[in-house]
Amino acid sequence: MDDDYDTPWKEVVTNYFPEFMAFYFPAVHAAIDWSRPYVFLDQELVALSRDAALGKRILDKLVHVHVLDGGERWVLLHLEVQGWRDSAFAERIFIYHYRVYDRYRKPVVSMAVLADSGKDWRPSSFAYQLFGCEMCLAFPIVKLQDYADRLPELLAHQSPFALVTAAHLLTQQTKRKAGHRHAAKWYLTKLLYERRWDKQRIIDFYHAIDWMMRLPEDLDLQFRDAVYALERREAMPYINNFERAGRKIGRQEGLQEGRQEGRYTLLATMLAKRFGALDPGTLARLATADAERLSEWGLKLLDARTLDEVFRD
Repeated sequence: MDDDYDTPWKEVVTNYFPEFMAFYFPAVHAAIDWSRPYVFLDQELVALSRDAALGKRILDKLVHVHVLDGGERWVLLHLEVQGWRDSAFAERIFIYHYRVYDRYRKPVVSMAVLADSGKDWRPSSFAYQLFGCEMCLAFPIVKLQDYADRLPELLAHQSPFALVTAAHLLTQQTKRKAGHRHAAKWYLTKLLYERRWDKQRIIDFYHAIDWMMRLPEDLDLQFRDAVYALERREAMPYINNFERAGRKIGRQEGLQEGRQEGRYTLLATMLAKRFGALDPGTLARLATADAERLSEWGLKLLDARTLDEVFRD
């Protein structure tokens, strides 16, 4: 089962951009006038990069903000969420940077969050020089692996992005360790509910953690049942009722399918023991029968002397 880091990051960065900046880039956050509206210009960024082979990118943001000194800044936020090194990463930041500047002729601030699983890869500049001509772009970065040894600090921090960072790191650390991931996900979820934030904030960050820390189906069912029990105890019914009903229906259907398969297997075994190996046509007939018909044939088996008598109407 492949882990998905893409969707949860996109949603929480877009919906909680000021808090994202406050947690990862506090100096930049302090210089922005948050009393004035900020605008995401994602479509403009797509247009600027449409004809460039810029490689795989999980999340790129171009945001127009106002700064406290009364000026304007075009903040180019390049958030890279990937599990491998990319030798072209710094050049890609440079390409974005000069294209945005060329388009708007405004100061551009490029920055990056590096969320790969290694500790040493830290591209923070792109430069070249030739014949006395020199070009250099340096940009601030945040390395999520720097928090790997600071999980207690993350779990105690009040920023929701501390929990997202912890979820990201724990997702990496528990790859192919379903039991460990289940325990970590449950701990983060309980911690999220203990924050007593407003309902929408808890729902949004619950979905981010839930989407990121994927579990096998059996553990996922256990996890969701535990979350619903937690909500009942805390009197906080936050998870969408339609989602809850869908999980219940899906589980019931799964149990029904399991019982159906059990009836089919049992009857096929009993018929083979009584009358010998079953031909493909008989097996297909058993496999496509409903529960009522399988029960009827099972009762007939008690008195039938031949296989034909079992299936005779």
